[in-house]
Amino acid sequence: MRNLLNKFSRIFVFSFALLILFLPAVAFAQTGDVNTAVQTDTVTLSKTSLGYLGVGIGAGLAAIGAGIGIGLIGSRTIEAIARQPEMLGDLRALMFISAAFVEGVALFALVICILCLFIGK
Repeated sequence: MRNLLNKFSRIFVFSFALLILFLPAVAFAQTGDVNTAVQTDTVTLSKTSLGYLGVGIGAGLAAIGAGIGIGLIGSRTIEAIARQPEMLGDLRALMFISAAFVEGVALFALVICILCLFIGK
C-alpha cells in the first residue's frame, strides 16, 4: 500500500508541475495586435509562446540534470573518502574535475536553449 501511495504522490506532483508549466502560456496567449487587449472565445498559442515554453523546459531540465549529477558525484566521493581516508586529495581532485565537466555540459545545454530562442524565429 505504501509503494502505491508513493507512486501516486509522484504522479500527482509531476502532473501538477506540468500544469504549472503550461498554464502561463495558455493564459497569456493573445490574438491580434499585441498592444490591444482583445478578449475572444478561443485561446490560441503562437509559435513564439511555444518556443518560450520549450526553451524554459529545456533550460530547466539542463539545470535539474546538472544538479542531480553533481549531487551523485559528491555523495559517491564522500562514500569513497569514508572507506579510504588516505585517498582524500586524489578523490577531491577527481570530484572537482567531474563536477566541472557536468557543469560544462549544463552550460552548453543552456547556450543551445538561448540560441534556439533567438535564432529560431
